[in-house]
Amino acid sequence: MMLRRTFIKSSGALLAGAVALPAFAETAAPPIGIQLFTLFKQMNEDPKGTLESVAAVGYKEIESAFSMRGGYYGYKPKEFRKLLEDLGLHWRAHHAMGAPFKPRPGMKLPAGADGKPISIPPMLSLRDNYQQLVDDAAEAGLSYLVCASTPVSTLDEIKSSVEVFQKTGEAAKKAGFQFAYHNHATEFDPVEGGKTPYELILSQTDKELVKMELDLAWATKAGKDPVALFKEHPGRFPLFHVKDIKEDMKTLTEVGNGVVDFKHAFAAAKIAGLKYFFVEQDMAPSIDSIKTSYQNLSKILS
Repeated sequence: MMLRRTFIKSSGALLAGAVALPAFAETAAPPIGIQLFTLFKQMNEDPKGTLESVAAVGYKEIESAFSMRGGYYGYKPKEFRKLLEDLGLHWRAHHAMGAPFKPRPGMKLPAGADGKPISIPPMLSLRDNYQQLVDDAAEAGLSYLVCASTPVSTLDEIKSSVEVFQKTGEAAKKAGFQFAYHNHATEFDPVEGGKTPYELILSQTDKELVKMELDLAWATKAGKDPVALFKEHPGRFPLFHVKDIKEDMKTLTEVGNGVVDFKHAFAAAKIAGLKYFFVEQDMAPSIDSIKTSYQNLSKILS
């Protein structure tokens, strides 16, 4: 990775403004955002320096996630918001777990300095700590609190998750912002009765209380057409994760270097109800990856 000052200087010529999208013809398109789980290792090692690099690339909108430092990368909500604002960044959303964290099947935890998988410290979950998470999001002035992942492999798990989403959505509404749910590919696998978790979540939650953050790569892996989902549930997808995946449907890659049809999804942004979108490449190896994604996405959407 380049030294921070060298990187910032060399990146100054990159596009930093909003992208002109046909679907946003009537209003200004939102600038390109990033989900900070993309830079999980870097944010844990040096939050301020990493965010300086993020800003230098041209990203403007921020979605935060779990940090090994605790809190919001070691900061309290208002402190982290000020850090972002001082860098010209806008904190729009935060990811929280739906239930206490358990690695998904096949999920590999990042290695520590000793080469062994890191141990995850305790983290808040919506099931057990929804009001605290809502209060923190309100203090931070966020627009969205998003469930990053939750158990959905059985009807009982889905029922429990729906109950958590409803009460979190109600609390978020009272606090003046929106709750949303982020998918993986497993939500599109049928459960008992033939329905998918995604169908059940959409049908069994209040459309005003529970919105969706569609992860375009996981939807693609599951063989789902994002535009068909938007047309079935117009206005319910205010957030996108702009993630790309290779043909093997296993390897995540920089935006534009995989098989996801971003133009197709963004052409229906108005039907979706899109407000913000965030580049995500789970635990990307370096700042160079987010630079590539920014440049490619700028071209895709121009």
